[in-house]
Amino acid sequence: MKPFMDDNFLLQNETAAMLFHTVAKDLPVIDYHNHINPQHLAINKQFDDLAALWVTEDPYKHRAMRINGIAEAGITGSATRKEKYLNWVNTFPKTVGNPLYHWTCLELKRIFGIDEILSQKNAAATWDTCNAQLNQNGFGAVDILRKWKAEIVCTSDDLLDDLTHHQAATEKNDGLTVLPTLRADTIIAFNNTSFFTWLNKLTEQAGHPINSLEDYQQAIIKKLDYFDQAGCRLSDTSLDAGFAFIPTILSVADPLFTEILKGAVLNETGLVNLKSYLLVFLGREYSKRGWVMQLHIGAQRFTSTRLRMLAGPAGGYATIGMACDINALCLLLDSLEKSDNLPKTILYTLNPADNAAFATLTGSFAQDGVVGKIQFGPAWWYNDHYEGIRQQLLSLSAYGLLSHFIGMTTDSRSVLSFSRHEYFRRVLCNLIGGWVREGELPNDTELISQLVKDISYNNSLHFIFNR
Repeated sequence: MKPFMDDNFLLQNETAAMLFHTVAKDLPVIDYHNHINPQHLAINKQFDDLAALWVTEDPYKHRAMRINGIAEAGITGSATRKEKYLNWVNTFPKTVGNPLYHWTCLELKRIFGIDEILSQKNAAATWDTCNAQLNQNGFGAVDILRKWKAEIVCTSDDLLDDLTHHQAATEKNDGLTVLPTLRADTIIAFNNTSFFTWLNKLTEQAGHPINSLEDYQQAIIKKLDYFDQAGCRLSDTSLDAGFAFIPTILSVADPLFTEILKGAVLNETGLVNLKSYLLVFLGREYSKRGWVMQLHIGAQRFTSTRLRMLAGPAGGYATIGMACDINALCLLLDSLEKSDNLPKTILYTLNPADNAAFATLTGSFAQDGVVGKIQFGPAWWYNDHYEGIRQQLLSLSAYGLLSHFIGMTTDSRSVLSFSRHEYFRRVLCNLIGGWVREGELPNDTELISQLVKDISYNNSLHFIFNR
């Protein structure tokens, strides 16, 4: 019987073990999409206790705790942090088969040196041991990232955010680069009740009134320039379930924006027209700056009104939406390509039914001399489990070029979640090692080692940062 969580965890043959231990294990980590607070990195934030680091801001755990019957007060509500931690301890044994089980064990082992499986019996000792370490030097947010070998970290930032924390974090921490990523959702959130509050702030920062769509675009351009000067290399937009696209020109979009300014509520077609126009406008601006455009597609975020009221808009209760309208996605990409303004693009799907379609799209908008211009992004959110990662890799290898894949990212708010890079690398090495074992790949150490290096590190460095 193979031991649990030993050095060869998830590595089922000698070739897989060789690839992980001699090639992948010690490579630096580039995390090109996450939601870490850059201010925490600028000050190397010390966490008050294990719950503050590990439980209170993790929607993955919150979701599991809800399924386990924990009351919301004990998850995101009025309970103390220790009570929330104990609720997670009670839930953890029930997560067998879920990636949370593996991640929890990896995080306790790698960061705190705890080999015991978390349980009610050792909950108090684990709490005390971890808290004692968190109160020492060497366990701040940046210190933990260093333990994961993080080299470049790209956060998610609204158009109006202050980006000085990224520069401060980079200057203070030799060997770690912290860069902003534009999260563009608010730019097209016309049906959001907070849009006008956000628009008023944009008007103040732009220094000129916004009375037309062209005024709006000029204000956005000023902020994009600010992001560019701060080292931004990527954008990100969430195109949720039901994403639609209609090619739209300025003369159609401008009066629609004027109606928005008057407080009108657009019908569905008008809203799609206006969003479509701005998505193309933004894509062109990204292309001019050499940014990579990320599109996260397929989340159904509106499920429980009760939980939205209690836990906020990102509380871990979203679900997988319908498969992507591939025609709409192709129209968006084609509208940009026809004007020679299609930026490098990473496509993420929340619905695994899209895997084959997204993998084939990597060959649908190629550009002379550009390697892997369209990327099928890593297994995301509900798909970043063992089988989900394998299926994404298998789809990409079958329909595209796995050798140009840009590897894993965390998409997380927690510095502990960088365990997912090790998890991904183990799954990757095991997949390739299995191909060698079955005679589906030659036992060519140079070939397969280079493949692992490129997917784990080199490709993202070249694709995003041109290095």
